[in-house]
Amino acid sequence: MSVYFNKQRDWWEYYFRHKKRPYTAAGFKKKKEAQTAEAERKKEVRQPAKREETDMAFLTLLNSRLDYIQAYRSKRHYQDNLYLARRWLKQWKDKTVHQITPQVISKHLIAIKNSISAQTASKELRALRAVWNYGIKPPNRWFIVNPTDGLEFFPTESKVKYVPPIKDVIRVILVAEGEIQDYLWTITLTMGRMSEVNRMELKDVDFENNTVTLYTRKTKGGHLKPRRIPMAKTLKDVLKKRLRGNNTPWVFPHTYYSRKAGE
Repeated sequence: MSVYFNKQRDWWEYYFRHKKRPYTAAGFKKKKEAQTAEAERKKEVRQPAKREETDMAFLTLLNSRLDYIQAYRSKRHYQDNLYLARRWLKQWKDKTVHQITPQVISKHLIAIKNSISAQTASKELRALRAVWNYGIKPPNRWFIVNPTDGLEFFPTESKVKYVPPIKDVIRVILVAEGEIQDYLWTITLTMGRMSEVNRMELKDVDFENNTVTLYTRKTKGGHLKPRRIPMAKTLKDVLKKRLRGNNTPWVFPHTYYSRKAGE
């Protein structure tokens, strides 16, 4: 029986299951009250109200998504998405989210595939899908339908990636000179990504324990995650040389000239 009297607590309760999920409520003074509440609750869960969608300017959605990426993702990821956003706005600047249909997106992707490559078009599809998913998922929930759903990635030819033998790697390093040679030794002996080595600071080098700490954003959520690497003798010699006379926080400092700022 779904409606019953709880003698211990002196009140009426109801309990039922819908699609394996339990629903219950208690504290009713009369059986009739519990039955009425149960009927209303069953109606709600069996016929859920349709969530209203918000039609918003595509520009508004893009700006919100870019603000999110700038706050939670890497600078490189933000710059990549900013570049794509500018390209999309050239043709969809005055459109709303619902005006950009699957047909509109498909036509755009085919044009990218024909003018650039299938790989670039598939990358753009992945980025567009992420934009709409941002508007669909909590806490936003601005709309329900993602127009990229059902659109397939273009077929591409996978090529075998060339991995040079260690003797060729050593030959290249020995041909290099100065800071370039130090940089190549560090990448090789840490097996680090360029971005990880570029990010390396003096505090990440521990000569006492012979370790180097590298940080990567290749994690869920884009958080910086450290990994500690043993320091070989050659790497130790290179890093000691890098620290001599270095008055910056980084192992490999580099000066960039900004044309925009003029400095």
